[in-house]
Amino acid sequence: MSENPKHAKPTPLGIYDKPRSAGITDIEIIAIVLTVIWLVGSVAFFVFVPDATLGGADTLQFLMTLLAIFMPAAMIWVAATAARSSRIMREESQRLETAIDAMRQTYIAQAQTGAQNADNSIAKKLDEIAEATKKLESAQATFSTARRPAPALEQVAAPVLPTADEQTALALGTSAEDMRPPVDTLDFIRALNFPETAEDEDGFAALRRAMKDRSAAQMVQAAQDILTLLSQDGIYMDDLRPDRARPEVWRAFAEGTRGREIAGLGGIRDRSSLALAAGRMKQDPIFRDTAHHFLRRFDQTFASFAKAASDEDIAAFADTRTARAFMLLGRVAGTFD
Repeated sequence: MSENPKHAKPTPLGIYDKPRSAGITDIEIIAIVLTVIWLVGSVAFFVFVPDATLGGADTLQFLMTLLAIFMPAAMIWVAATAARSSRIMREESQRLETAIDAMRQTYIAQAQTGAQNADNSIAKKLDEIAEATKKLESAQATFSTARRPAPALEQVAAPVLPTADEQTALALGTSAEDMRPPVDTLDFIRALNFPETAEDEDGFAALRRAMKDRSAAQMVQAAQDILTLLSQDGIYMDDLRPDRARPEVWRAFAEGTRGREIAGLGGIRDRSSLALAAGRMKQDPIFRDTAHHFLRRFDQTFASFAKAASDEDIAAFADTRTARAFMLLGRVAGTFD
């Protein structure tokens, strides 16, 4: 995996976070100013113009006067609300476009890296085979030139055979990726939670180190895909507050237990998120395939992780965004039924 942070980040920051409220914007300020100007002008009109009055026996005239005063103010706020909604939709569209572009760049980078590693590995193996072949040819040539048509008692020169070290060169080499040590537990947990902000240097560093491990990279990629799809429905892991399960329940899950015995892992109780995810699971085949792939990858990865993890490590793992997505989708898929 390249050390370039651009390739290491699976997605831009903010994709998995709920959009923050902008508070009072220029649109609201303009609407307030226009409303105040209109109301002050209306009051001034009725105060300084003698014939302008709200009194009188004509109820219809009274209602029409009130309508003339407050209708423009209402229209101002309708326009302000429409402008604010339009701005929010543009921002959401930009967020989604950024997420899709980041996923595309990550896929291209991984494909290029994989192709380059494969080419280098094949070239190395071919070089090793060619070198071993040359040594065998040299041994055969030595054997041929050493033999003489002489009496039977004359000694025959023995062929020079490759040594044990030379013979091992014929075997297929082990890729550098397989030689790397496994990712550190703390880095793995941080990577599954993804960087918190654009300034989270420790989070990005942990993510880059985790992406060098094949199994961890596959888990991060699967989590990235499903979190991006969930965010399209406004489902953000930071909004979910799951009930915490004991480490013993997590270990039972890692050992293959399913159903009611591990129901405590399905700690997501947010009905809106569950309903949205269930509806998307039924109607969207891409979402369904991505979710099932994520659940399978989570199952395999956690089973390996739990073997050497302490109870504190499991508790930290369960508090990541990836684990919350598992709790949500596990309930939808019936893993805990």
